[in-house]
Amino acid sequence: METLKKIALAIDTLFESIALIGLTSMILIVITQVMTRKLFNFVFFWSEEITLLLLVWFAFMGMAIGFREDLHMGVDSFTEFLPDKVNLVLDKIIGLSIFGFGVYMIYYGWDFTVMMHESTLAATKLPNSVLYVVMPVTGAMTCAYSALQVAGFDTKRHKGNEVEMGGSAFGGEE
Repeated sequence: METLKKIALAIDTLFESIALIGLTSMILIVITQVMTRKLFNFVFFWSEEITLLLLVWFAFMGMAIGFREDLHMGVDSFTEFLPDKVNLVLDKIIGLSIFGFGVYMIYYGWDFTVMMHESTLAATKLPNSVLYVVMPVTGAMTCAYSALQVAGFDTKRHKGNEVEMGGSAFGGEE
């Protein structure tokens, strides 16, 4: 069991590192693109396309990481008046809905990836599928996180970073 936990944590860390490297790369490419355009009236032909790819990958992977950290938007002004048992059932329903969304992303994301593999991106000549393969990857991440949460595991890795809003932690439990 401990070995399985270490493997899952390593995979999770890899995905988070890929997202952060993508964000950093995107920032550096955009800075370089702006500087070369303003200083030398020159733009690398691939910079906008790679920036778009990195933005899409970061956004989708960030969404899955947001599910892991329980940062999805919730309105508790109504549910705070419900009994704890009802809120527990609602949490399970929300977790199963998120799992269903992950399955949807895996299924249709894979279809998009296969469909777009024959066409290429204009500047880099990479297959268009590199833009869409993030959908099934994110879907798998989302399914894993939501399944763990429904089973009662705490998937949050960055504890203590909640923003206080009106007496309750944003995205956290009271």
